Amino acid sequence: MFHLTYLLFMFVSWTNAQYEWQPKDAVDEIRLKLDKINSDNCGFQPLSEIYLPEDTVSHIPDIKDVVINPVFPNRTALLHLSNMALNRGFFFSYISQARFIRPAINDTYDPGMMYYFLSTVADVSANSHINASAIYFAPNMSYSPSYRGFFNKTFPYFAPRTFRADDFNDPIHLEKMSTLNTFTVRDLGAFSNESLTKDYTSKHYGTNEWYSKWLPDNVVGRHDTKTTYQVEIRYANNTNETHTFHGPPGADDIPGPIKWTRPYFDCGRSNKWLVAAVVPIADIYPRHTGFRHVEYPTYTAVSVIEMDFERIDINQCPVSAGNSGPNRFADTAKCKEETTLCEPLDGWGFRRGGYQCRCLPGYRLGNTVRRPFLGEIIERATLEQYYSGVFDCKRIGWLQSKIVFPSQMEPYLREQYLEKNSEYKNFTPGLGSVKDSHINIHEVINSIRGVNPNNCNNYRKEDLQLLGDYGFGAHQQFANEAKMAVRLANFISAFLQISDPKEVYSGTRVADKHLSEDEMIGEALSIVMADFKIWSAGIFWDTNKFPNRTLFAPYAYKTVNYGRKVFVEDLARLNKSDEVYTNKEWFTFTKQRWSTNFDSLEKFYVKLKLRYTEEGGHLNKFEYYPTFYRAANLDHGYWSAPYYDCNGPAKDWFIRYAVPFFGWDSLKVKLEFKGAITVTMPLLNLDINQCPHKFYDPNAFKGTHKCDQRSSYCVPIQGRGYDTGGYKCECIQGYEFPFEEEDFTYFDGQMMEDEFMHMLHNNKTRYDTFKCRIAGAALPLSNVFYVMVLVLCSLLMWAQ
Repeated sequence: MFHLTYLLFMFVSWTNAQYEWQPKDAVDEIRLKLDKINSDNCGFQPLSEIYLPEDTVSHIPDIKDVVINPVFPNRTALLHLSNMALNRGFFFSYISQARFIRPAINDTYDPGMMYYFLSTVADVSANSHINASAIYFAPNMSYSPSYRGFFNKTFPYFAPRTFRADDFNDPIHLEKMSTLNTFTVRDLGAFSNESLTKDYTSKHYGTNEWYSKWLPDNVVGRHDTKTTYQVEIRYANNTNETHTFHGPPGADDIPGPIKWTRPYFDCGRSNKWLVAAVVPIADIYPRHTGFRHVEYPTYTAVSVIEMDFERIDINQCPVSAGNSGPNRFADTAKCKEETTLCEPLDGWGFRRGGYQCRCLPGYRLGNTVRRPFLGEIIERATLEQYYSGVFDCKRIGWLQSKIVFPSQMEPYLREQYLEKNSEYKNFTPGLGSVKDSHINIHEVINSIRGVNPNNCNNYRKEDLQLLGDYGFGAHQQFANEAKMAVRLANFISAFLQISDPKEVYSGTRVADKHLSEDEMIGEALSIVMADFKIWSAGIFWDTNKFPNRTLFAPYAYKTVNYGRKVFVEDLARLNKSDEVYTNKEWFTFTKQRWSTNFDSLEKFYVKLKLRYTEEGGHLNKFEYYPTFYRAANLDHGYWSAPYYDCNGPAKDWFIRYAVPFFGWDSLKVKLEFKGAITVTMPLLNLDINQCPHKFYDPNAFKGTHKCDQRSSYCVPIQGRGYDTGGYKCECIQGYEFPFEEEDFTYFDGQMMEDEFMHMLHNNKTRYDTFKCRIAGAALPLSNVFYVMVLVLCSLLMWAQ
C-alpha cells in the first residue's frame, strides 16, 4: 500500500506546492496571488486581483462576544486593531459635538489639521502590528480652524493618513537598518479635481472598500437614530455637566460598530497587502444654522486602522466544534487524521506549519517522542518520512472507564498527599496568607475575592496592596491595554514637540492652538469606551504644564462594559496632601525616572505633506520636513502591583499601567517631563499560571498545580481568570492517558482542584485515580501471551 501511494504522488509531482509530493492547496493559491502583485504592476490589474477573498481572514474577534469568550493569542492583534479604530471613532465623534457644551462664538472648537495628522502618527508609532491609520471625511463634511476666514466652511476633501515607511535606505539613517520608526504622512484629500483616480470617494479609486463600508450615510427615513452616549463630567471647581453625543453604533447594535475589509493590495501608497478595521465618526450636520431642527446627526467620516495581512496567523486545522468557519485554509494541515488531531499555534503569520498534531483519545505518543508533532516539521518532511509512521501516535489497546462513584481515601494515603502539600495544614487565614512563604492558593484566592466595597474599609491600607508577583502575566495579557496609554502618550509628546501655537505660516494657514480641556477629556473617555478590559484612564499633567492650569487630570471611568454612560472627573479638584495625584507613588516614581535622562526614548521621524491651499489642489511639504519627536515605548511604562481601590469611583482589584509624555521646556532647548497617562485593568480578569517556572520568575502561583508530577506535566489554559484550575495535566513521555474519553487526553485543572479539595476535607474523592499510567503493550492479549511464555520457561527450568 505504501509503494502504491508513493507512485501516485510521484505521478502528480508536477504540482506547484511547497514540496513535490504535496498536493496544491489554498495556501499555495493565496501565496501565488500575493507574489503576483507588486508596486510595478498593481496599477493596471483588475480589482479581482488586488483583493483576496473574505474567508482568507478567519476567526475575526466579535465585539459582541469578547467579554464572554476569551480571545486567543493569535487574534489579539486583530482585537487591538478594532479597538484602536473604535477609540478614534469615539474621540472624533465626541470632540466634533463638544462645541454644544461651550459658548457660541464665531469660531470653531474643532481640532486643527496637525491634531489629525499627529493623531494618526501616534496610532502607528505605538504598535508595531499597525501599519497605517487614517481618517477619511465625506465630501464637504470636514470643518477646520486651520485657515483664516474659514469659519463655518468645509474642505472639499480631507483625509489625513499615516503609514509606516521602510527606512532601510533613508538618508537620515546612516546605520542602514530598518527602524520601523519613520512615518509617511499625507493629506489624501489634496488632489486635483481632474484626477478621479485620487478621489477616495470614487469607484475609480479602486481600493476604497473601507470608505463604502459606512459612507455616504444614505439613511432611509429618520436620521436621529444614531446611537447616543452620555458623559457625566465633574470639573475641578466641583461643577457638574452632562453631555450627550452621537457616536458609532453600540456593541449591542446590529451590525455593530466595526466592519472589516477584505485583504487588499494598497497600491501606490504603502504597496503592501493590508486588512482594515473601519468605524464611523458621527457629527451634527450642517453646523451653525441657527435652526436646530434642520441639523441632524450623520456619519461624516470613517476611522480606518490597517495591518499587514501577512502578519495575521492562518488556521490550517479542520473546521470543528470551537473552530468554526468560514476559513479558506481549513483542513490544509498535514496531521495524520487517523491518529492525531490538529491544534493551531500563534505567532506564525501567513506561512505553513502554525499548528501541532496531538494524539486522538485512545492514542499516545511513542516512547521516543516528548511533545506533540510540530506542523513546521511535518510540512518539511519527505514523502518517505511522512508515510513511514514517524508522525503517527500509538494505539492504546486497553482503556478503563473513569470512576463514577468516588470513595473515601485511605488515611495513610491522604496523609502522604497532605505532607506533600503542607501549606494546607499550616497557613495564615485571610489576606495575611498572601505573605506566606508557601501559599495556600485556595485561601489566597478566596481572601482576594472576598474583599468588596462593603468590607474594604475594614482592612488596613497595606493589606489592600498585594506583592508584585501576584500580577504575574499582566505584561503580556494586558499589553494591548497598555498600548492604548502608549498611543496617547505618543500623541501628546508629538503634539507638544512638533506643533507650535506661536508659529506663523505664509498665506492663510494658521497654527493649531494649545491642547484644550475638551480634547483631553475626549481622549481619556475614548480609551475607556473602546476597550472592555480598561476600567479607567487618566491624563495627569505635572504642575503648571497644561496651559492656564496649575493641575489638570481628566480621569474617565465606567461602571459596566460597553455601556452608553461614561464618567469623567478632573482629579485636580482633590487638594488634600494624601489625595493629590502628584504625591502618588506611581506619579513620583515616573517623574523621578524621567526627570533628567531622555536618551533611551524612541525617536520617531515624521515626513508630513499637507494641502497647499484650503481647496487642496496638491500636496506641499510641511515647513519642517522631515521632523521628529521623542516618546516612550511600551517598555518605558510603570506597572503597579495589584491593589484594591477602596476610595475610588470604581471599587475593585486593579493593576495600573503608567507611561510618561514629554515636551520642550519654555526655551525649546531640551525635553522635560510633562505628565503621565494611566490605564487600570481589573486584576480578576488576569489568568493566573499555576504551572512550574524558573526560580527567578516573579509568579506567586507557580508550582501550585495539582498534577501528578511523576506521570504528567502542567500546561496553562487561557480564559479561566483569577481562579484555580487554569491548566491541564498532560501525560509525560513514556506514560499514557488511561481512561475512555471521546474528547480529552488530559486531566482538566478545575477537576483536579475540586478532587483535591474533597480529599483535603476528607470527603469521597477520585483524586488518587487521576494519574497517567506507564505506557504498556498495545493489546491486553499480548500480555497474556507473555505471561504464558514466562510460565512455560519457568516450568522447563524447574524440570531441568
